[in-house]
Amino acid sequence: MKVNSTTLVIPLAVLTALAAGPPILAQRQSSLDDFISSERDIALQGVRNNIGGGGSLVPGADPGIVVASPSRENPDYFFTWTRDSALTLIMLVDEYTNGDGSLQNLIEDYIDSQAILQTVTNPSGTLYPAGLGLGEPKFYTNKTRFDGTWGRPQRDGPALRAIALMEYSDSLLESGEEDRVKNVIWPIIYNDLLYVGQYWNQTGYDLWEEVQGSSFFTIITQHRALVQGSILAKEIALDCAPCGQAPEVLCFLSSNFWNATGGYLTADINVSNVNRSGINTDQILGSIHGFDIEAACNARNFQPCNSYSLATLKVVVDSFRDIYPINNGIPVGKPLAVGRYPEDTYFGGNPWYLTTLAVAEFLYDAVAQFEKANLLTIDDINLEFFKDIYPNATTGTYRDNTLDNVLASMTTYADGFVSVVQQYTPPNGSLSEQISKTTGEPLSAYDLTWSYASFITMAQRRDGEYVSWGYNEAEQPPATCSATSYNATGQYTPATAAGAPEVDKSCASQVEFSVIAPTTFGQNVYLVGNTSLLGGAVNDPSAVILPMNPGRITPSRPEWFIDIYLPAGVPVEYQYVLQQSDGSFTFDRTTYVVDVSPCGGPLVRTQDTFETGS
Repeated sequence: MKVNSTTLVIPLAVLTALAAGPPILAQRQSSLDDFISSERDIALQGVRNNIGGGGSLVPGADPGIVVASPSRENPDYFFTWTRDSALTLIMLVDEYTNGDGSLQNLIEDYIDSQAILQTVTNPSGTLYPAGLGLGEPKFYTNKTRFDGTWGRPQRDGPALRAIALMEYSDSLLESGEEDRVKNVIWPIIYNDLLYVGQYWNQTGYDLWEEVQGSSFFTIITQHRALVQGSILAKEIALDCAPCGQAPEVLCFLSSNFWNATGGYLTADINVSNVNRSGINTDQILGSIHGFDIEAACNARNFQPCNSYSLATLKVVVDSFRDIYPINNGIPVGKPLAVGRYPEDTYFGGNPWYLTTLAVAEFLYDAVAQFEKANLLTIDDINLEFFKDIYPNATTGTYRDNTLDNVLASMTTYADGFVSVVQQYTPPNGSLSEQISKTTGEPLSAYDLTWSYASFITMAQRRDGEYVSWGYNEAEQPPATCSATSYNATGQYTPATAAGAPEVDKSCASQVEFSVIAPTTFGQNVYLVGNTSLLGGAVNDPSAVILPMNPGRITPSRPEWFIDIYLPAGVPVEYQYVLQQSDGSFTFDRTTYVVDVSPCGGPLVRTQDTFETGS
């Protein structure tokens, strides 16, 4: 990672004009500057408070474990999510790179914790042989498995963790610590890159943990991870075979997500379990985490200044104008509180701090890219976005005064979203997950780590702290996309130099369990069996540890499934279990036996139907 720092977030001529503007404008700008300065310090301390090994709000959490929130009920967020933790660490690494050396111990503790977490057997699977366990979204804060039902797998976590560790590795290489990068940190990174290369073209759950499909956010982060992996591998004289998938990932990303009818990038494709518009801040978050200050606006990975990205921003922001009472009366082209997606019902469906901040960060990113290029192209795709903030906008290519004026309007627009956050931030500066859509009060999990991290990354961009991760070194996509993947089975290895334990590498073969099991809201299906990975026994409530995946359920076919590797050549007795909404269990009246393939044998699939009664 390269960080470019400059105080010129907008052109000097624009700053001069602002300084000479009306006193009310100057006072408002000063007030916002003061808020961001003080809140940035509060946010960084908020992140520190939520990291185990010393965090004041998360007693009992292991060192280096990033806790999502101290909240333990309504909702219980006292867990560590791979995605949230990695996004937080990317921010911390940027702060460290920019001079805050006090963060290094936290980063090193995180590295140690992740080496161990990679090896924890969980409902998604194991590290060896096929890395399936790396797709597990969350763990308890003592680095043990969470056996409850959840949206599994989530394929953005490994990519983001790899990015966080690669950015830190860049700073270590600049300090001459190549041996540490190569022998201690790279093995963790490589496991995650193997996973990305192997599973990028398989569906998983999105960053909101609700939709199973191919997520824009996930794909854009996977591409970045593979490109950075290729660059880092060359720097330390190693090979990154799975990184060769990057051009195909970019081809998939650039060819499939544009909704031409709606005029926006859709959040998910290949979806079977929900029916939504696809309007979602998933794309905004994806764009800012793929942001590279050196990339061109027509880059194939939808940079913030890209016309399709800007058109999407308008559609996403406008979707929240009429559904939140606190936004009532705010006209088009004016900042407001932003939620996740318009169909959201979680906690009643509300604006979130981190999504509102993401819009501001996106706009600061785009301004920086236009400023660096000293060129602005308004076309038919992004015209409506620009007309909202600069009514005189017309299609064309602009430089000089027109460019300065438009960027000034964009910066003011971005500042407005931060002002919305300021309006709904309590006096102590704490940031929860959500903002009540009716009262503006903080709602849901309090002291949310991701909210704090999002505030800091927004402030970094507003202060002119930009990143370049190497997009311009990426191989461009082929003319025709192919559904390829890298077969990494058998290559996953614990990062023992970073403290990971050895894992069982006995030969195992893949089994996909599938059952037709009609359920109602609050019910879930589990799998048990007479092998340890399935809990060790049938007809035993204490053995119920492995939830099945509902991602294939359709109105006409209630199919639950799970992929798992079991000891090769050993028959396994198994049984399905229906968990009732009150937590009790109803066991399938039938127990089954599956003949697991011998070592090197083919995938075995079961097709069963849940039966109750005697």
